[in-house]
Amino acid sequence: MPPFDNKQKSIIIAAAIILFSIIALWIRLIPMGGLMAEGVADVLGNDPWYNLRQVESLVANGLTYAWYDPMTLFPTGDTVYWGPLFPQIIAVLVILSGATTRPEVAYVASLVPALMGAAMVPLVYGIGRKMADWKTGLIAAGFTAVVSGQFMYRSLFGFVDHHIAEVLFSTLFVLAYIVALGVGRQEKPDLQSFETLRRPLVFGAAAGIAYLLGLLVMPTMILFAMITALYTVVQFVLDAWNGRESTDLALINTAVFAVATVGLLLFGFKEAGMGLSRYSMGHLVAYLAIIIGTWALFGLARAMRERPKYVYPLSLAGIGIIGALILMVAAPGVYSVLVGSFFSFFGQSAVVLTVQEAMGWSTGGAWQAFSTGLVLMIGGFAVLAYMILRKERADHLFVLVWSAIMLASTWQHVRYEYYLAVNIALLSGICVGFVLNLAWKDILALGASPTPEPTAGKGKKKAEPARKPRSATADPRHLLAVGAVVVLSCIFVALSLQTGLAIAEGSSYGGMNPQWRQALDWMGESTPDTGVDYLGVYERSSYTYPESAYGVMSWWDYGHWITYLAQRIPNANPFQHGVTGPNGSASFFMAQDEDVAAEIMDNDGTRYVITDIEMDTGKFWAMATWFDPDRAAAGYIDTFLVPDQSSGSYNQAKLYTGEYFTTMIGRLHNLDGSLAEPSQVIYAEYTDAGTSGYSVPTITTAEVMDGAAAQAKADAFNANAAAGRHAGLFGSESNLALTPVEVPALQHFRLVFESSQNVYNAQTPDIRYVKIFEYVPGAHIRGEGTIEIDLITNGGRSFTYRQTSTDGEFIVPYATSGGTSGVTASGPYRILESGRTVDVPESAVMQGLTIGQ
Repeated sequence: MPPFDNKQKSIIIAAAIILFSIIALWIRLIPMGGLMAEGVADVLGNDPWYNLRQVESLVANGLTYAWYDPMTLFPTGDTVYWGPLFPQIIAVLVILSGATTRPEVAYVASLVPALMGAAMVPLVYGIGRKMADWKTGLIAAGFTAVVSGQFMYRSLFGFVDHHIAEVLFSTLFVLAYIVALGVGRQEKPDLQSFETLRRPLVFGAAAGIAYLLGLLVMPTMILFAMITALYTVVQFVLDAWNGRESTDLALINTAVFAVATVGLLLFGFKEAGMGLSRYSMGHLVAYLAIIIGTWALFGLARAMRERPKYVYPLSLAGIGIIGALILMVAAPGVYSVLVGSFFSFFGQSAVVLTVQEAMGWSTGGAWQAFSTGLVLMIGGFAVLAYMILRKERADHLFVLVWSAIMLASTWQHVRYEYYLAVNIALLSGICVGFVLNLAWKDILALGASPTPEPTAGKGKKKAEPARKPRSATADPRHLLAVGAVVVLSCIFVALSLQTGLAIAEGSSYGGMNPQWRQALDWMGESTPDTGVDYLGVYERSSYTYPESAYGVMSWWDYGHWITYLAQRIPNANPFQHGVTGPNGSASFFMAQDEDVAAEIMDNDGTRYVITDIEMDTGKFWAMATWFDPDRAAAGYIDTFLVPDQSSGSYNQAKLYTGEYFTTMIGRLHNLDGSLAEPSQVIYAEYTDAGTSGYSVPTITTAEVMDGAAAQAKADAFNANAAAGRHAGLFGSESNLALTPVEVPALQHFRLVFESSQNVYNAQTPDIRYVKIFEYVPGAHIRGEGTIEIDLITNGGRSFTYRQTSTDGEFIVPYATSGGTSGVTASGPYRILESGRTVDVPESAVMQGLTIGQ
């Protein structure tokens, strides 16, 4: 087949890139039909809702970015730590498109991540082409179009968050930086000749602009400054070893981080201190340190040109150790920031591990996301290492360092998987392209046919002896390698498509739970306005909340939903703020004393509490871990081994202890704040983990019993139990309305709304998915014994609130008349022992008045 001319090749490349981009965009647009159905705007996850809020604010305020937001983290408000570029891009598109309603704005915003995901295809092509050739670039671009995992999910239509913008602009920086490296190596700049300096500086400045764009998306762009710094050290060592000056690298780094420094100074510091996760002076110090450090490396290399090769790297190691010791003594604050930033980036903790995206990367999760792409990635690493040794190309080394750090980052925190996907696609393309180029002649040889020897015709001169034909035998080793990478590539593409399509299709209806939307719609319509202008832009230093403002207590996952949909102010948010500490949401929901919970409500200025079944069950361990990382959920929800009589093996079972039912989340969501006494409980005899020889306790006997009988049986067993043997009473997730211990009523919390879905899909028990409670002073009623009132919820569920007296008094949260909540009384309070009935007006509940005086 004749080779393509340049015009044909350009057409093929352009057509392939357009095709791959269309495929990438098509997959990412699949959720659009479900998320935008029936004119109701929905987006994926939690943080995208806050980005929609930011877009609304930007459009309403002439693209002015709000760095402080009083509509979250009551009673202090919260600062925004990421940059304005991503929401500003969306806001500009919203303005240009003429979108005005919330569904229209959400539609425009939801398109942007998908478009950015498709834009990754030509960027990766450019890097692949710089690494090898156009074929490698196209292969890498094709992989990028379909590569799955977090990269696919976070670039879907509807995932309106800055993650894909981080990847887009950081990849743009990588492309611009390696182009600058290539120009610098070609120019061989001389500090005595300005003309030789111009192009490296210009291309370095272009890379600096790309870096600055990434920085304006997210301060974690500092990671790529760290990658550049590490690469610079390695490159200087290699250059010194090979007797080459690194003038070009010194110039490029100077241009890159001079642009970043100037841009940051114009942008301004948004946070005091030196923390690198915020827009602080720490960034300025880091960029200046890279510039100064690069020239220090350059000067040291020049000074040691005549020394043995090993002196330079040993000198660097010694200087690094001595410098760290000096910094630790002379500037402990700076040293602590650097070390703390390192460990916060690469470290783990029990609390961090409750956040899904901060968990470590598992082998199973890695294979599910990238399958044989992981094998091709390893091959790509090997090819780069080989090419570095053979050709000593700076851009190969930079991509190797970049990819290695992204792999290490992802291994520690799965959130970086959306970065790593680009490296996997690129390295896979490098691996496949290298093998194809290596074996191309062997592939052509398979189709070659022998050329007949010329013969001498009559009247012609005798033919010259034919040249010895070139061997047309293919190297089987090369063909085997081609076959292997083709098979691996096909599997990679097929499984990536399968996973990506499953993610996209599964996300079509993966937005907000409709039960939560019901609850927040009610809250926005039926609770008092906070008095805070939802679209206002404020300065933290001068802002004071109005007297009418109040907070809404829920788990941090739901904070942005509360802000955007209900336009109310959560006490905790998905920035993981407002969670820890004595007044944090973890302390509130894990509190086992109403007085402690009430003190938290008072300190936080909270009026409403929202609970859901996920907090009650699946997310309970996260709340417990934030509350007490050492204990976590142990003692609240315990795991046991239960013998399976049919198979003779053991199954795991989770049982709920009395301490679980006395937490605020258990008392509110399961029991509606009412008095509960054990009726039917699970009686279990079990052996401790150490005694049984298993990693968790083993149940030997279990049965459902009457509460009083079960307690007596447990007391009798424990009085004479052998070491390591116990009996206890437990509840089960099959009916969380049944408690194994007596739980007193809550006096200051009343149910005001519940969503429509009964999580048990049965008449009994009837526990709804989402519930809203109001914190009230409560009316005082003098009396002894037990008081109760029959109530009907907004959804028609009937339940009875009961309370026992304390010191001759009841403090009751429900009114029998005058209330405006969705839960109403069907009659007066009645004291069971005396038969007395009492009517309680809403004013008495809200003002803490005593009835009958």
